[in-house]
This record gives sequence, structure tokens and C-alpha cells, in this order.
Amino acid sequence: MTNLHLSYVSAVILTLLSHPFMLHSGPYDPLQVSSSYSIENVDLTVNDESRSREIPVRVYLPTAMTASPVILFSHGLGGSREGYSYLGNHWASRGYVAVFLQHPGSDDSVWKDVSLSQRMKAMKQAANLKNSLLRFRDVSAVLDQLAEWNKTPGHVLSGKQDLARIGMSGHSFGAITTQAVSGQRFPLDFSFTDQRIKAAVLMSPSSPSGSGSARKAFGSVKIPWMLMTGTMDLSIIGNADMESRLAVFPALPPGGKYEVVLYKAEHSAFSDRSLPGDTEQRNPNHHRVILALSTAFWDSWLKGDTAAKAWLDGKGPYSFLEPMDRWQKK
Repeated sequence: MTNLHLSYVSAVILTLLSHPFMLHSGPYDPLQVSSSYSIENVDLTVNDESRSREIPVRVYLPTAMTASPVILFSHGLGGSREGYSYLGNHWASRGYVAVFLQHPGSDDSVWKDVSLSQRMKAMKQAANLKNSLLRFRDVSAVLDQLAEWNKTPGHVLSGKQDLARIGMSGHSFGAITTQAVSGQRFPLDFSFTDQRIKAAVLMSPSSPSGSGSARKAFGSVKIPWMLMTGTMDLSIIGNADMESRLAVFPALPPGGKYEVVLYKAEHSAFSDRSLPGDTEQRNPNHHRVILALSTAFWDSWLKGDTAAKAWLDGKGPYSFLEPMDRWQKK
């Protein structure tokens, strides 16, 4: 073997060793976690001076030797950067820098200091256009700051992020946020799309009302999307029903589009805990499916992992899905 070939092989081995989840000791397993990987939780604040707005973030930071792909996550109405930790911990353990945003005005400050009798009213008032626009712009502001931190010597995130490979995810109001910044079109052909986002996972998505509006909103989405919902995924705030959630997938153009519908999964199934008003006992397998499918999706579309892509497009998902769950792709 020539010195040139030896150098090439050495470079490939070093690359694989620096990304341990590109190495599959056996069949691809999206829930496999390397014992050599550790995670650091870092709380930071993004100061968006142009809007006099501070955006708290929690970063689940893997101790990788090289820069890792980045996943942003947007919480639901009344949530915070501390929620959905099961997602942040697993994604980071798979070699992603997971950045969980907190959106002032639609976060837990909406209800924390409000009496029980007034909490629902306060939550409904916070689900407004103003907070939607604030959320959409929060995403770009955070991405701008991540880029600055990535090139700041001595910063905890310095050199840790591969900002050419960015994913976006969110639940409920966070799914609406994700839709807006990753390809949705609005009336008058208006767009909040941030071109830096390369793939998106939407948990409890929803479509605008009106005949043909879903096609207009989602018909030109260019990047891979994975939609996740449940057969009982209803929200009393915003009046999102199953018709609205299930209308998104048919409106998407083909190519890297996936949908899972979990049987008897309520709106809270995607979060850490149940919510007041839930009627079904939580199914532990729902989180397994959410973690497995989202991880395979990120591995496929952010890491270019061919084994993950074959698993996702083949029979892999069915090894986690239960008989009444629904799965489709195009």
C-alpha cells in the first residue's frame, strides 16, 4: 500500500473514532449509547440586542473530540429550556450538540405566578401572533449567537459545533415555531425560513385552517421533515385537532418526508410528564419510538449515516412501533 493510501486510511479511521456513532459494531441501533461518551449541561443566555430580548438556552454538550452537528429544540406553550430532557440527553449521547431554547412570553413565566383559577386564561392569551413572531426570530438570533460562540476562544462551545449541519425540532407551539423556520410559507408568500436549518422533526404539528391552505403552507418545503403525532393528540389551547395535524404530511412534497402516528398518544406524550386532563395511561414505548425514529432521522440527514438511512427507509422503525401505530414515508 502506498504512503498516500496509508495516509487516507489513517484519516478515515481518525474521523470515525472522533464520531463513535458512525461506527456500528452490529446492526444499526438508534438507541445504542457509547459508554465512553459523557454529557455536560450548560445554561447560557443569548442577548438579542436588536430586540432588547434575552433568550435562555440549555445546551446538552457531548464531549466529542471534533465539532458535532447541532439540534435546536423549541418547547411548547408554558415550557422552558429545562423540559424535554429525555430528548436532550439522548441526542447528546449520540454525538449532537442539543440546544434547548426558552421563549420569554410563552414560557413557564406565563403561569408560574398566576393563581390556579387564572392559569388557563393566561395560557390562552399567550398563544398569540406576537409570541409566534418572537419565537420565529428567537431561532435565528440563537443561531447567530451559536456561530459567534463557536469562534470565540475559551468559550465552552468554541469549536464544538458543526454549524453546516443544523437540525430543528419542537413540540406543539414549538412545532409551529419549527414549521415556520424550516420551510412553511405564509399568506402573501411570506417566509421566516432560516436556510441554515437542514432537517426538522415536528412533534404535534398543525396546519392553517381553510381549504387548500395546508398545500400552500407546506407544498414547497425543501428539507427533510419528520412529523410525530398521536391518535389522541388534542390541545385545548389553539384548538388543534387531528384533522389539522394529519393534514400536514399529505401537503408535503416527496423526498425525505416521514410521519409516525402513535396509537392512543395524547398531546403530553412527547413531553416529560402527563398534563392535567389526560385520560390515558402513558405508554413507555412512545418515548422509545420518539427517540429511535428521531435519532435515525438525524443520523440519516445530518450525519449522512448510510446505515441509519437504510434502517429508517427499511423495516427498522417497525422493530419499535406497536401494531396500532402508523408509519409512512415519501
